[in-house]
Amino acid sequence: MAVPADIFNFQFLKYSNWEKMIELEGITKSFGPLQVLKGIDLTIKKGEVVSIVGPSGAGKTTLLQIMGTLDKPDSGRIVLDGTDVGRLDGKSLSAFRNRKIGFVFQFHQLLPEFTALENVAIPALIGGGSANAARKKAEEMLELMGLSERASHKPSELSGGEKQRVAVARALVNHPSVVLADEPSGSLDTQNKEELHRLFFDLRDKLGQTFVIVTHDEGLALKTDRRIHIIDGKIKTEEL
Repeated sequence: MAVPADIFNFQFLKYSNWEKMIELEGITKSFGPLQVLKGIDLTIKKGEVVSIVGPSGAGKTTLLQIMGTLDKPDSGRIVLDGTDVGRLDGKSLSAFRNRKIGFVFQFHQLLPEFTALENVAIPALIGGGSANAARKKAEEMLELMGLSERASHKPSELSGGEKQRVAVARALVNHPSVVLADEPSGSLDTQNKEELHRLFFDLRDKLGQTFVIVTHDEGLALKTDRRIHIIDGKIKTEEL
């Protein structure tokens, strides 16, 4: 069932008074002679669901990767949950990323040799938790996704929608400050796509989870609290 747009506007007003989660200042990025990002200034507040939209090649994925510390800008400053990530190097940056950022990609990128439970537990294990603690956290996340009965199944035994929900559970297992999603529903059919979109908003409402989503899906973008339009490496407009 479609949720009226005014509900999302209400949610934005509710969360707009919350603290800043991500601050980007003057972000630029070039690959050789091609300048992909041309001075991006953007603030994401805690509890927002924000979409980043624009034509292919506009710089959306590059911006998301920089926001997620998977790539470094040529210039500019990134503050995520109060930490200036430009001051972190090596192991400190990797540990910060593991604790603070969850990732969901267009193709689930689950490891085929592991069960759903094992896939979800991996970030918790990387974070230094015990095997028992990681397993418990993974079980909790799969229960939240409605996938407890599929915990022992490998990716080849799961539907497309189930695989993507496992990927969301993996992104959430360390209770990150923000989840960054790159075309998360791009490979799903209509029903699974709509279920995944509802899941994002349910998680925001239940957990106060912050989401930044790169998408070409107009239906999803229209439901988010804000739509950031990027064209030719610059923010063209921001819309509620």
